[in-house]
Amino acid sequence: MIIAVDFDGTIVEHAYPKIGKPVPFAMDVLKRLQAEEAHTFLLWTVRSGKLLDEAVEYCEKNGFSFYAANKNSPEEDETKSPRKLLADLFIDDRNFGGLPDWGVIYKVIKKGGKSLYDFEEMMNDDQGRQKRSNKNFFIKFGEAWDRARGRGF
Repeated sequence: MIIAVDFDGTIVEHAYPKIGKPVPFAMDVLKRLQAEEAHTFLLWTVRSGKLLDEAVEYCEKNGFSFYAANKNSPEEDETKSPRKLLADLFIDDRNFGGLPDWGVIYKVIKKGGKSLYDFEEMMNDDQGRQKRSNKNFFIKFGEAWDRARGRGF
């Protein structure tokens, strides 16, 4: 899968043109996905020139290398190619609904998800599991008893 990743607000907190503080778990998840899977990662950011070089250097110093930055391949000529990435998935804080938790991003990519629907489904599934696990034994027993007697919720 080709995955495009934004920089400001996604890998680091917004502090443009400076480099902000690291977004928790962003680099960890990217490095883990790069080590475990055969994905191609593209840096896709508003940064250009020296600011883009600083972002690439920041990522490399933190142990993560992108295949290309603001283009589909390192060989692509920016003056002759449209600035449209051929990515299967974009990870960006400006997505509709904002940036999901990096743990959710990891799980969805591992399952082959590519859409907002996949993120929504995963988050709902996690929340449902969390709600079920927060009930104590007696509440679970009472609900099971009610279902068995035909008075289910």
